[in-house]
Amino acid sequence: MEKLVERFIKYVKINTQSNEKLETCPSTPGQMEFSKVLVKELKSIGLKDAEVDKNGYVMATVSANSKKKIPVIGFIAHLDTSPDFSAENVHPQIFENYFGKSLTLNAKKNIILSPHEFPALNNYIGQPIITAGGNTLLGADNKAGVAEIITAMETIVTTPAIKHGTIRVAFTPDEEIGRGADKFDVKKFGAQFAYTIDGGPIGELEYENFNGASAKINIQGRNVHPGTAKHRMKNSMHIALELESMLPQNEKPEYTEGYEGFYHMTEFIGNVDQTKLSYIIRDHDKEVFAKKKSLMIKIVDHLNIKYGSGTVKLTMIDQYYNMREKIEPEFHIIQLAMKAMDAAGVTPKVKPIRGGTDGARLSYMGLPCPNIFTGGHNFHSRYEYIPIRSMEKAVQVIIKLVELNASGKY
Repeated sequence: MEKLVERFIKYVKINTQSNEKLETCPSTPGQMEFSKVLVKELKSIGLKDAEVDKNGYVMATVSANSKKKIPVIGFIAHLDTSPDFSAENVHPQIFENYFGKSLTLNAKKNIILSPHEFPALNNYIGQPIITAGGNTLLGADNKAGVAEIITAMETIVTTPAIKHGTIRVAFTPDEEIGRGADKFDVKKFGAQFAYTIDGGPIGELEYENFNGASAKINIQGRNVHPGTAKHRMKNSMHIALELESMLPQNEKPEYTEGYEGFYHMTEFIGNVDQTKLSYIIRDHDKEVFAKKKSLMIKIVDHLNIKYGSGTVKLTMIDQYYNMREKIEPEFHIIQLAMKAMDAAGVTPKVKPIRGGTDGARLSYMGLPCPNIFTGGHNFHSRYEYIPIRSMEKAVQVIIKLVELNASGKY
């Protein structure tokens, strides 16, 4: 598994942070750079048809080595890292034997990864752990998934004893900004089902996710001299705060868990004259999701009545839907994943995704695509880490999925 770690270390040093403000695909040049690196690597391990298209999507094939009729299975990960935290000059570091106490990520800035704040660390005492250097995220979301898929494919290609049908792999841009499936060619991919290797801690298996929408709000105020402002000034920031106060205050990410949805303000930029707000709206239940969106519309309508027509403008877009609806009719692929985890010595932990994934949209595009763990923790933050043994187990699960799919015994 040395190659697995080498790959991962190499990959996280490539800055592939996506940017939702840019309309290109991929949104940032680092993602295309990474795509080209992966094509070369895929070809070097025997996937000779590996290619990247003009939009940065990488696809490749492991040809079947069995004459049996076996469903085509796919594995997918994404190229980009979160736009919300720096990925410039990532400095990965390996703590060879986690000893159960706080880890100093950056001594100069006193940035500490503490088991008191992140108690899941206690699950990995005695194991090697990879972190970043305290100034950036690590990028295990989703470079761990990329490294795990490629390492599994190399193992399969170089081990004739592993019988398998056709395997397809793909790496997509801009998943973190909700565009990962925008230009994905499901027909060209040609798999009957697939798995995104994009989950968190070891054992995670997810086939439910939030329904998601984005809300962009533009508030136009009226700025006049504060000395003569009575009955004249409309402070757009105050209106923005009023809007925020009208949303359910207990329905924020920091107060919710499990199947509980939320409204999450992701941006607030403003002055007296104009304020812009960005929200994401999430819920697993389709009806509750619709009610959440309806409440946002009602609040905006109320504020326009109060402060004048056109004061508050709302643009709301559905981003993705709960894939459970599409996965349940194909539940054998969940059974296959659970069997593969058991065979790899991993306890499956079926849970809902408190977010979205390429797999959600791909499932609605005709490619059933649940999500499997990478092994990482604390994604999108300077406290991100990944145990190496969890990455190794992810590779083993991918290989077992391929073997069991070929055997039909699940």
